[in-house]
Amino acid sequence: MLAKTSQAHSPDVLTLKMSSSHKNPNDCLATVSGGADTPFDFLCNFYDRVIAGGAAGVFVEAALYPIDTIKTRLQVAHAGGKIMLKGLYSGLAGNLAGVLPASAIFVGVYEPTKQKLLKALPENLSALAHLTAGAIAGAASSVVRVPTEVVKQRMQTAQFSSAPDAVRLILAKEGFKGLYAGYGSFLLRDLPFDAVQFCIYEQLRIGFKLAARRDLNDPEVALIGAFAGAVTGAITTPLDVIKTRLMVQGSENQYRGIYDCVRTVMREEGSPALWKGIGPRVLWIGIGGSIFFGVLERTKQILEERRRDLDSNSSKRN
Repeated sequence: MLAKTSQAHSPDVLTLKMSSSHKNPNDCLATVSGGADTPFDFLCNFYDRVIAGGAAGVFVEAALYPIDTIKTRLQVAHAGGKIMLKGLYSGLAGNLAGVLPASAIFVGVYEPTKQKLLKALPENLSALAHLTAGAIAGAASSVVRVPTEVVKQRMQTAQFSSAPDAVRLILAKEGFKGLYAGYGSFLLRDLPFDAVQFCIYEQLRIGFKLAARRDLNDPEVALIGAFAGAVTGAITTPLDVIKTRLMVQGSENQYRGIYDCVRTVMREEGSPALWKGIGPRVLWIGIGGSIFFGVLERTKQILEERRRDLDSNSSKRN
């Protein structure tokens, strides 16, 4: 799947070479293509990616939140337990408030990191650049994503009635560390998830460009994003189950850590319990991947065209 390509044809490397040979320090588009190195260019790149990432993240969460809620309730239900289908939008507003900056940070870190690595590594290691950039971006955004996830999942399981109440009561009962419950399990799930999902997407995108000799259209971007999300969501389901159990347990401390959680679940519920919620998870992340990457690429394109027009008008005035 992660095909090795020749240096003469890789779209990412071609873009880097073109932007490096026509670099204009006052042109944000140089950085959008990945070849600029000035602080101004970096800020332009970061700004565009922050907007694109934030928009993509909010679209996905708002559209697919009920599926995520069902997945969470399935994962915390013990053997024979029934799930509640009411309040499927519980915690949405508070979640969006956290997803916006978290997604913005992720993409804002991912894109420039990816471009730096693509320039530094041989082209046949482009997959490594995508994997590494995804993991780094995931780690950077986890500072915001973990508290958001803790509050969201506890509201999805009807522990609190509102996000402000959830934050206040978690701080009162568990202290600040309560907002980062399950942080280790979150990283264990999300770092490989982010790395693999973005690597699959980028490598498929590169392969398609080489085969078709053109850029992808919106439906093709959505299809590749859906495939990358669905595959990665499926193989990381056991990690997601453990993360969810640790995050929602609160002050009860039913599980003492990742290893104890895995052992307890296996002993009391059997190995199939580690795959709870795989259906809704694959559906949610598959559809979410199509929306996320579709909105991301379209927003990036709009911002690039807008900057191109602004730069063109500025050049005419000068």
